[in-house]
Amino acid sequence: MSTTLGSLLLIVALLGLAYKRANLKTSAIVVGVIAALAFFGPASATLTTIAVVLTAVFAVLSVESFRASTITRPIFAIYKKILPEMSETEATALEAGTVWWDGELFAGKPNWHKLIDHPNPSMSPEEISFLENQVETLCSMVDEWEISNQGDMSKEVWEYIQKERFFSMIIPKEYGGLGFSAQAQSAVLQKLSGLSGAVFSTVGVPNSLGPGELLLKYGTEEQKNHYLPRLADGREIPCFGLTGPRAGSDATSLPDTGVVCKGEWEGKEVLGLKLNFSKRYITLAPVATVVGLAFRMFDPEKLLGDKYDIGITVALLPRHLKGMDIGNRHKPIGSPFMNGPIFGKDVFIPLDFIIGGAANAGEGWRMLVECLSVGRCITLPSSGAGGGKYGIAAAGAYARIRRQFGVPIAKLEGVQDSLARIAGNAYINAAAARVTAISIDQGEKPSVPSAILKYNLTESARQIAIDSMDVHGGKAIIRGPGNYVETGYSSVPVAITVEGANILTRSMITFGQGAIRCHPFVLPEMDAAKADDLKAFDKALFGHFGFIFSNMSRSAVLSLTNSAFTSVPVSGPTKKYYKQINRYAANFALMVDMCMFSLGGELKFRELISARLADMVSKMYLASMVLKHWEDQGRQKEDLILVEYAMNKLFSEFEVAQDGLIKNLPARPVAWLLRALTLPLGRTAKEPSDKMVAKIVDLTSANTGTRERLIEGIYRGDNGKNPLFQYDSLLARVEQADPIYKKIGTAIKAGKFDESNLTIEGRIHDAVEMGVLTKDEGEFMIAFEKDVLDMVNVDDFPLEHFGEVSIKHDEPAPAKKTRKKKTEEAAEA
Repeated sequence: MSTTLGSLLLIVALLGLAYKRANLKTSAIVVGVIAALAFFGPASATLTTIAVVLTAVFAVLSVESFRASTITRPIFAIYKKILPEMSETEATALEAGTVWWDGELFAGKPNWHKLIDHPNPSMSPEEISFLENQVETLCSMVDEWEISNQGDMSKEVWEYIQKERFFSMIIPKEYGGLGFSAQAQSAVLQKLSGLSGAVFSTVGVPNSLGPGELLLKYGTEEQKNHYLPRLADGREIPCFGLTGPRAGSDATSLPDTGVVCKGEWEGKEVLGLKLNFSKRYITLAPVATVVGLAFRMFDPEKLLGDKYDIGITVALLPRHLKGMDIGNRHKPIGSPFMNGPIFGKDVFIPLDFIIGGAANAGEGWRMLVECLSVGRCITLPSSGAGGGKYGIAAAGAYARIRRQFGVPIAKLEGVQDSLARIAGNAYINAAAARVTAISIDQGEKPSVPSAILKYNLTESARQIAIDSMDVHGGKAIIRGPGNYVETGYSSVPVAITVEGANILTRSMITFGQGAIRCHPFVLPEMDAAKADDLKAFDKALFGHFGFIFSNMSRSAVLSLTNSAFTSVPVSGPTKKYYKQINRYAANFALMVDMCMFSLGGELKFRELISARLADMVSKMYLASMVLKHWEDQGRQKEDLILVEYAMNKLFSEFEVAQDGLIKNLPARPVAWLLRALTLPLGRTAKEPSDKMVAKIVDLTSANTGTRERLIEGIYRGDNGKNPLFQYDSLLARVEQADPIYKKIGTAIKAGKFDESNLTIEGRIHDAVEMGVLTKDEGEFMIAFEKDVLDMVNVDDFPLEHFGEVSIKHDEPAPAKKTRKKKTEEAAEA
């Protein structure tokens, strides 16, 4: 064997062994064979020596007991000294929830069977019936303009929500609740999300982080038996007080206190807590009858034991406690859902009011983060998914029917860009919300995916709202009952801000939790160090070394070959996307380790680096959800264009984050190595093409199967206020109108019309008179154009509607009537 051939064989062997994550014994055997071939062949002594040395190194390192005592022991001693202290709250957050598909992405080599074989259950008949009946009825009762003007939902809506147990979707049937799956909860909230922020928040919050979920998981039997039936049937309205003026995103820094003391309760002296607190932004607080409260618990007199600072604790407070001030309201932007502050001064409660009793004193933070990992996967992501469906349903139809420059505005490329972005985001949001909800029903408590969905789907909803506003133009900027865009547009900041502000979620939480929780070796290394277990540390450490070399090899090979040398268990048009995610996962896993290696503990404070890593894992996660969603829907060929758009968008965003991280990594030699291994050819992902954009708009702005699947589950009934009912009617007729528009346009070009008659109605009449249109065509178009005009019109009000008129004319004109009956009625109300 020649030196050149031997060198090439050795390099390929080393790359292949690392690529396949071969163990040390296998590596020693393979390299040993090459060493023997080099020794007995004409290869140079240098090559033979290198191969022999590598064989010896692999062989020695494969002897675990020797390796641990001679190599790992001194590393272990240094590691234990430099391992940063982890606070109890940080440790609790890391232990919360489970690792699901996010762990596969951090591992750098996703096991696609785990996702492909993931169940695709349908909702139960009971859940479907609830959606088709109770939810449909509630939607028919909602008038967002009326809610906005009155500052609250109507009495009838409140009563219906309570009567039909909308507050109890998470409460099991044995307590009188609905006991719905996460998938069904998401479907209900998606249907409500496009109609009213107030109704969505009112229903969503009690079914997310709040007393109900906390009681279910941690309450005593007595607490469950008392409160859960009352919460289920609406006798009790819950709220949860966590956020305060000095503890917002940093929820662990609660200044609210509960001091253990003796006090009087129901005529008896009992051991309890004296509470002092100030909370704000608490949804449902103004009308709540029971308050879940988080506070810091102290025992200065050591009445419970030797511990002074017991920690964050959660208790349930009845509304009418002496010293508690509740009932004032905040005025949230966009939608007047019930939200307000809660104050408490020397409020005494028995220890039994702690959720789970005195045994759960100090366990509040664990309880909160475990519940939050589920709630954040459902409520706010549902608003992003439902908002996306409503967005494309309304904007797509409006753009198809609204004509300017002689064509539907859906044919204008500038408008198409916005429409395609709405459709693409809607598809991504729906996929991520549905598949992740099913994972919860399968027993997962996905803490990292909850952060991914919370940030990405609410940010996507913000973009959908902006694009919808742009497509609708003037119709969207005039307030009134006919403006269905305004509420979603103006209330988006609420979703961006609550349950962990998006800046915090992106820059700290997503990667901060995932880096340790999902990494296959970091947490085992830390646990081994804490347990002073050399053997376990040795196994994790050398597994980590192999992991790094493997990801180096995989990144280089896959990046240079466009993912050619990787296999995936699917075929067909989406196969290339699975392969590309394999490449990105290897890139990401390598970059995580290199950032940890070069920055160490400083990485915790390099929030923009952390944010870019969060972006990278988020785009891979969302792309995976899209692929699974397309499989679950039966690989609909017509919908493939939406998958392609989503992949192009998400892959391009992945590479933007990847490139940005490399450019900003402080350790420049490490950055150069990462660029050589992960982006050797530069950024290669392509953004969606103009042709793709046009095709998506054609499919989502007309009556097609793709549009129906994309907007499935939204309210389309006729309650006199629902624009989608009107749009469904117009879309059903617009194809018939198109050739008539063409006839009129041809006649105009031929100069057949009286130039002074510019109205479409006048031209339709003239066209019938001239024989350009038949009488039936004329009648059809008059009726159609009447409905189109109703669609594009905006609301106006009498001058006096806005209050006393400051400027008066000598001869004031009579007050004008509103042109829309529904506007007039709302104004009079």
